[in-house]
Amino acid sequence: MAFNNNNNNKYVLLTFAVCPLIVAVGLTVVPELVDVGLSVERRKLEAVSVDFGRLSKGEAAAVAHPGTAEEVARVVKAAFEARFPVSARGHGHSINGQALIREKKGVVIEMGGQNQNDNSIRVFEKGMYVDVWGGKLWIEVLSATLEYGLAPMSWTDYLYLSVGGTLSNAGISGQTFNHGPQITNVYELDVVTGKGELVTCSEDRNAELFHAVLGGLGQFGIITRARIALEPAPQRVRWIRVLYSNFARFCKDQEYLISLHGKPEKERFDYVEGFVIVDEGLINNWRSSFFSASNPVKITSLNADGGVLYCLEITKNYNQANADSLEEEIQSLLKKLDFIPTSVFTTDLPYVDFLDRVHKAELKLRSKGLWDVPHPWLNLFVPKSRIADFDKGVFKGILGNKTSGPILIYPMNKNKWDQRSSVVTPEEDVFYLVAFLRSALDTETLEYLSNENRQILRFCHDSEIKVKQYLPHYTTHQEWMDHFGDKWTQFIARKMQFDPRQILATGQQIFQFDPLTDM
Repeated sequence: MAFNNNNNNKYVLLTFAVCPLIVAVGLTVVPELVDVGLSVERRKLEAVSVDFGRLSKGEAAAVAHPGTAEEVARVVKAAFEARFPVSARGHGHSINGQALIREKKGVVIEMGGQNQNDNSIRVFEKGMYVDVWGGKLWIEVLSATLEYGLAPMSWTDYLYLSVGGTLSNAGISGQTFNHGPQITNVYELDVVTGKGELVTCSEDRNAELFHAVLGGLGQFGIITRARIALEPAPQRVRWIRVLYSNFARFCKDQEYLISLHGKPEKERFDYVEGFVIVDEGLINNWRSSFFSASNPVKITSLNADGGVLYCLEITKNYNQANADSLEEEIQSLLKKLDFIPTSVFTTDLPYVDFLDRVHKAELKLRSKGLWDVPHPWLNLFVPKSRIADFDKGVFKGILGNKTSGPILIYPMNKNKWDQRSSVVTPEEDVFYLVAFLRSALDTETLEYLSNENRQILRFCHDSEIKVKQYLPHYTTHQEWMDHFGDKWTQFIARKMQFDPRQILATGQQIFQFDPLTDM
């Protein structure tokens, strides 16, 4: 090895395996990059050059496969001193290249590899929490905690996402109305900041970093460990779907159900979601998880308002010990709702099977070659006061019958979100997630759906519906400023404090990476 002390940096030229990185990045490699599983293999670079969205292409110079938080810190410290970007990658489920390295002079830190030690998930039964490596998937967390009869309280619909990835956004699903997003259920974090410092933080310790990182889009640090709250896990789930032909009634019932948050379990449902049905094909898919579609349902036969139907999806968790009272509790709640009486479809399944329901759909799509395709998704938070306008202008207006995937809609309570985090939501006490989760099997469909997304955003802008993007994607500085609104000044201050050289998560395109300039 040869040492080079130019510019007060202590660099070490590694052996032949890393030499291509030196050429690509245009600098020698600091000692901290020894023993972190650094690779420049073409196969590995290609694997981290795409994400789930398949709308962008990355160009990383190398991939690091760290096994410990200290090794993550070494990579980031090297990047800080030598001024090149790094991006943490969990399961690569971003849509618009947020987890990619767009510059050729950067390193992807692969957090989801197999290099972690046996303590990457540790369940503390008495304390009712679990410590998890940031690259672990939620399905792995669930498997580990269920051995103790415990489980996290708040989920995402899809469990094959990394812990660090969802906590860097928010992590939402049908439990959010009651327990808040996943970021509200975290006790403590270990974070590697943009200066390469490994910091333990919580509400009581390094609180500014703690709140910055939660929902911070990876801009302030890389989560290497999260301490997540647990509760006793139920054994089974009663899963119910009902239909509405009237949007106002649908919203009224959803908002009533989420108003029951905090009530005893027997007086509320445990999960509240919904979705929009705008074509005949989807209406029978709506019940395909429940029964055979041997008796097709027609939208026209249900007097759909504007040709659109709305499905309410609710669940009740239970154990065998309280199974006898389950039906009475469900019927008591259903009697207060105003759905189409003949549209009740119910199934019963183990708790794990319900939480992992999307993975089963994934396996079917993979078997048909329909999973690894472009996903022009659009996720919006819509204020309650304008959801009817959104329905009229988008569901009954812009959308045609070429939906190409599910459209979710369900409300959440703002008071379940910690406003100290970096996440931004609409100002109102209740707001809706509207998620267009579409897939494009060809370039024509991709352009059609992408254009439709642009129309939706333009409609919201022109109609002054103050939506906020969830999993946000913008391409201009002004758009990011508008997105964060009153939090922008705080966001900038946190960036200056924790990542002053702007080396983290450059794929988000919030800041323009410049290797010569600090903030």
